[in-house]
Amino acid sequence: MIPTWKNIPFLRYIIPLSAGIICSWYFSLGWKTAAILFFLSIPFIILFNISNQQRKFVYSWLPGISITIICFAFGVLLVWLKLINHQSQWIGHDYKKGDIVTIRLLEPLSERQKTYKALAEFVTIEHNGKTKKASGNLILYFHKDRTPPSLKYGNIIAINKPLQEIKNAGNPGGFDYKRYALFNGITHQLFLKQNEYVLVKEIKTNIFWKQMFHIRDYVLQTLRKNIQGDQETSVAEALLIGYRDDLDRDLVQAYSNTGVVHIIAISGLHLGLIYWLLLILLKPLDKIKRINWLKPVLAVAFLWIFSLLTGAGASVLRSAVMFSFIAGGEVLGRKGNIFNSLAASAFVLLCYNPFFLWDVGFQLSYAAVLSIVLFMKPIYNWFVFDNKLLDKAWQLNAVTLSAQILTLPLAMYHFHQSPNLFFITNFIAVPLSSIILFGEILLMTISFVPFLANWTGFALSYLLKWMNQFIVWTDHFSFAVTDGIIHTPLQTISLYLFIAASAVWLLQKKTKAVKWSLGFLSMFFLLQSFELYKTKTQSKLVVYNLSRQQAVDLMIGADYYFMGDSVLLQDGFLRNFHLKPSRIFYRTYHSPKTSAAFENKAFTIHHKNILMIDQNYRFDSLQNRIKADVVIVSKNPKLYISNLIKTIDCKQIIFDSSNPQWKVELWKKDCARFGINSFCTNEQGAFVMSL
Repeated sequence: MIPTWKNIPFLRYIIPLSAGIICSWYFSLGWKTAAILFFLSIPFIILFNISNQQRKFVYSWLPGISITIICFAFGVLLVWLKLINHQSQWIGHDYKKGDIVTIRLLEPLSERQKTYKALAEFVTIEHNGKTKKASGNLILYFHKDRTPPSLKYGNIIAINKPLQEIKNAGNPGGFDYKRYALFNGITHQLFLKQNEYVLVKEIKTNIFWKQMFHIRDYVLQTLRKNIQGDQETSVAEALLIGYRDDLDRDLVQAYSNTGVVHIIAISGLHLGLIYWLLLILLKPLDKIKRINWLKPVLAVAFLWIFSLLTGAGASVLRSAVMFSFIAGGEVLGRKGNIFNSLAASAFVLLCYNPFFLWDVGFQLSYAAVLSIVLFMKPIYNWFVFDNKLLDKAWQLNAVTLSAQILTLPLAMYHFHQSPNLFFITNFIAVPLSSIILFGEILLMTISFVPFLANWTGFALSYLLKWMNQFIVWTDHFSFAVTDGIIHTPLQTISLYLFIAASAVWLLQKKTKAVKWSLGFLSMFFLLQSFELYKTKTQSKLVVYNLSRQQAVDLMIGADYYFMGDSVLLQDGFLRNFHLKPSRIFYRTYHSPKTSAAFENKAFTIHHKNILMIDQNYRFDSLQNRIKADVVIVSKNPKLYISNLIKTIDCKQIIFDSSNPQWKVELWKKDCARFGINSFCTNEQGAFVMSL
């Protein structure tokens, strides 16, 4: 009887490794800390090795302690080594405004609505006539002119325009884009016009990636040529190679709301289908004993090429590593433990990139696979069907249901919503998308025969159109999704503990687990009650950082009052990306209330006087000045601070992002001259004030 934790050795490595990664990031631990921990583990190892057999039995815990310390230290070291700003040649160490920088494009330009976008890397920096190598990545945006930029992958350009560090909008609950970019080695961005860069003749390309980009372009051109309809083509691109630049935002939201967004995001489902297809195509190799080992090797090789073609996301890499382990076991004639294989693949990926730990795709991918492994068979055994077709249909639904058990808490935490119709949509969309995926692969193989390619494209267009219409139709139901969910990390942990205790009770029939299950559920509701109490007693003013837009929320309890541009009242991208996360964060997610005070642009709440100035106004001297705790200046009014203080006694002035920055700088100087506190949302993020 081997204990479970001993049967999964990589689980003992992945836990301290993950702990080291987390502690290194949040507590800013460096290589010195890792070195100290490595040295601390040496005495334990020496003591165990010099002991006799009897003492080795007594000190059997020493190797475990040593391995735990080493894995923790290794996690700390990985984070320190991976962070680009720890590299000596990182451009941020030496760059000064006015320096000449050379940049190499790492990918072809992708067309956006108003710009062309590409990932690039720094090559050199010239400062005071001296040139030195530079490292780091940036995102380039090229303004759309009459003629598109004639730039390709590998081109090197020279610029002397000031670099812009990537920063967050700073709105409450918003996505931490700066951290996301840093985890991918990206620290800067730059917007360029045609006269703001010079093309250097030298071209540096990687032959492998050059071929990958050629293949991607060929796939995209073939799909766009043979599939009809913009939405159908964009979904086909995302489904086959994960190309998402052409996807309609509203359509993506519909897929997300109905619980099938994994279909248009390359995941383990896609790699599993392709791996299965490869094994069928390579089955003739089984007949030749001398080279039958070549079958899994070739399948994995094709799988890795496909993974790199799709962009090598965390969930894709997880699947590729997992299938590599499975194939390796087949070659060696060994059948591995699925839990150990999961832990081993996670260990390998975190060694490659420790920041995968924060990647939502990485988290959901492992949660889904673990959930299917644990709960699929028990759920499948609920019903028995003699009919093979019904049995296969129930098996598919059992997989869907089991996957939701461990992914739902993560989805509610990250996306603040729960798809209520996932059972129905997955039952239709998963097999249909699988047929479409195989059809697209067929289209690629027969694309050189125009007649066959056209008919295949016509059939795929019909299937894609039907799938999109079904998803959009399902999303129209008001009960399709429960939106506005907000869970703290502690609540999410309590949900997982509740699921674990309930699983032990139901699957292993251990009645003691019932108490733990009820205890964790009670803890979840207690935390929820505390959060709801905080919401009920809250009173906040939020002035958002939204480029060229006016947006102000007054949050009283679970209600909010909105003052700003009418376009933000619509359920569009600006509202969903910038305002919705804040309202979910403060648990005020519903339709805004109306108030006459907001219409008058002046109101008092909890003895705090707030005044909005968003139009030209003539200020005359008053004997008794109006007292205002906060004055919000918006929409670029004609305003002089020297005139304002003649009529208003203000403690703080907020300049939102609807004002031009050059004018804000002048206003800030005047505020400093008159001893008034100023706040600029464009520089400091959203202004949040408790009232």
